Amino acid sequence: MGDARLERLDCIPAFETKFEDKALMDTAEQLSVLQINVGKRCNLACKHCHVEAGPNRTEVMSREVMEACLRLLDENSFETVDITGGAPELNPHFRWFVGECAKRCSHVIVRTNLAILLEEGYTDLPGFYRDHRVNVVCSLPHYTAKSTDRMRGDQVFRRSIEAIKRLNAVGFGKDPGLVLDLVHNPGGAFLPPSQTAMEAEYKEHLLREYGVVFNHLFTITNNPIGRFGAFLERSGNLEDYMHKLHGAFNAVTLEGMMCRFQVSVGWDGRLYNCDFNQAADVPAAGGATIFDWTGKPIAKHKIRFGKHCYACTAGQGSSCGGATERV
Repeated sequence: MGDARLERLDCIPAFETKFEDKALMDTAEQLSVLQINVGKRCNLACKHCHVEAGPNRTEVMSREVMEACLRLLDENSFETVDITGGAPELNPHFRWFVGECAKRCSHVIVRTNLAILLEEGYTDLPGFYRDHRVNVVCSLPHYTAKSTDRMRGDQVFRRSIEAIKRLNAVGFGKDPGLVLDLVHNPGGAFLPPSQTAMEAEYKEHLLREYGVVFNHLFTITNNPIGRFGAFLERSGNLEDYMHKLHGAFNAVTLEGMMCRFQVSVGWDGRLYNCDFNQAADVPAAGGATIFDWTGKPIAKHKIRFGKHCYACTAGQGSSCGGATERV
């Protein structure tokens, strides 16, 4: 299963063939992360977006599905709630939902594109995030305007820096209890550099040039699906990029793959092993929805894979939380 463009590449072996330890093809006994995509609407249309979010998308999670997510949270011992989109802030129930999640879980992540925090109706969100002790994870593909704007649109870097300044002003990145993390994506069909080295570069440059601070940097490999996958196919680079990912396969990363420890809920309530599977339309085994999982324990189950999974195991590994390599 997986993105049809990738599955047609016979020169790349099925991802399942890479497992010597078949136990790693199952989820862990206890899932620790409940990831929730509350919609595909976004004020930006980034070139690397694997969910193909944008201003014209209409998919938005309903209050009914959100309430089912809260029931699942009540019934299980999730350590983290990870709220994403699109721009999750555009969901009309967003503030209510974040507040309810924060009552139930001590670690709530919101993934923001930063630029939304400057738009009318959303400028109060830095204070809202502070009040709910949210871990804000911000997409900033690069620490220079040229590279970021090439991927995200004209003036997005400038707006992003202003948004970080507003987050810093209410304590994010400074107060130990207000964590501000950034996310780096490569600007093309290549792997990200060392996460540790890149974090040091980001911190030095952003502090020197703009006076802003943050806690951690996550480096994420561009996944060859969605908008980025379409770009690779149009430019004739899809096969070469897949060879690059396959050639950089690192078996050490298998144990830390995010699909082993989380469930990802789509805007319509369908369940997936990760948000990349969500974008590639590879639902969890059995095709379950959030309503099927409430009221009973979550059982250990087989993970569904596709050739896009090579992006998560190339080099130092890649996940929504950055590098996964166990050293």
